[in-house]
Amino acid sequence: MKITVSINLGGYSFNIDEDAYAELKNYLRNLELHFAEEESSAEILSDIETRMAELFRSKITSYKQVINIDDVCHAISVMGTPEDISDHEGPSARDKFSAPGYHRMYRDPDHRMIGGVCSGMAAYWDIDPLIVRVIFIALALGGGLGVLVYLILYIVIPEAKTTAQKIEMKGNPVNIHNIKDSVKKEFDSVRKNMKF
Repeated sequence: MKITVSINLGGYSFNIDEDAYAELKNYLRNLELHFAEEESSAEILSDIETRMAELFRSKITSYKQVINIDDVCHAISVMGTPEDISDHEGPSARDKFSAPGYHRMYRDPDHRMIGGVCSGMAAYWDIDPLIVRVIFIALALGGGLGVLVYLILYIVIPEAKTTAQKIEMKGNPVNIHNIKDSVKKEFDSVRKNMKF
C-alpha cells in the first residue's frame, strides 16, 4: 500500500505516489534554482510544468490513474536535467545523440501574414515561408485552387499556442534546453518590440 498525493501541475490535477512526488518536487526545485537568475524564469518554469503535465497525461489510462516513480523518471529523462544545459559553444553530447522530437504541423501565429498556414508549413518542412506563400499565390491565380486549399488547411491545422507546440512544429525535442531557448527568444523579441 502506498500513499498518494494530489497535485496541480501545468493546470491539470494528478494523483501521484509519495515517492514519485518527492522526486518530482526535487526536480522542480533544482530547475527553479537553476533558472533563478534568468529574467524569464517564471515563463520557462511554467512551460516546463505544462510539458511535464502533457507527459503525465499520456501515462494516465482508464486502468492506471496514479503517476508513479517510473512515470516521473521517464518525464525527467525526456525533459533533461539542469546539468544537461550548458552555456558553452556548440551542442552538448546529449543534444547530438538525442532522438528528434515529435514532428507535427501547426499554424504559426508568430510569423503569419494571414492565418499562419504558410509559415507553419514552412517551419514543418524547414524551408523559407516565402516559397510556400508563392506556391499558394500561384495556385490562387491559376484557377482559385490556392484559396480553397488554404481555407481547408486553416480549418484543419491547429494553431501552435504553447511553447511545446511551437518546438514540435520545428521537429525539435521538447526538453528544458529547447524550452529555455524558445522562451528567451520570445522574451527578447517582446522586449525589442517594446523599445520601439
